[in-house]
Amino acid sequence: MTRPVVLGLTGSIGMGKSTTAAMFAEAGVPVWNADAAVHGLYAHGGAAVAPICAAFPAAVRDGAVDRGALKALLAGDKQALSRLESIVHPLVASSRAAFVAAHKAAPLIVLDVPLLFETGADSACDATLVVTTTPEAQRARVLARPDMTESHLAMVLARQMPDAEKRARATYIIETRSLEQTRAAVQDLIAKLRSP
Repeated sequence: MTRPVVLGLTGSIGMGKSTTAAMFAEAGVPVWNADAAVHGLYAHGGAAVAPICAAFPAAVRDGAVDRGALKALLAGDKQALSRLESIVHPLVASSRAAFVAAHKAAPLIVLDVPLLFETGADSACDATLVVTTTPEAQRARVLARPDMTESHLAMVLARQMPDAEKRARATYIIETRSLEQTRAAVQDLIAKLRSP
């Protein structure tokens, strides 16, 4: 039995990654979402709660990680962020590996990882897909979100690898100009990756 093709999906904030991931899921492709995995790890009874409580007691309330409190503790503290990553990244990698193992009969699996290249998660993939758009479209999409500000956008972009560098490292690129064009590109890529 052949194993599935593992496609790593990423893209900077506002590039259309979540929308593209949903299109793969709608087409019947199993999609693992790194953000959802972290939410599960932080939730009541999640595997990250106890180690985060040991490292950052003020960040845990009522048996779950309080993301707002954690964010405040990490603000401007690179060492605290490194400590958090050393707790969370192995747990996320374990969740990802379990998902791939559970879907080994599928011809294609998508791993939706915002920091795919930054965390080295691309090493677990057979190919990578970067979604992109113009800087103007990206900015307009992000600033249309509730509670999004110019300063928060700047902070997020500072943590992410520049779009040009992501595109240079990608196996495949989809420009998310319209929903119709993006869906067609996703369908084409699925057909290409599923064919032996």
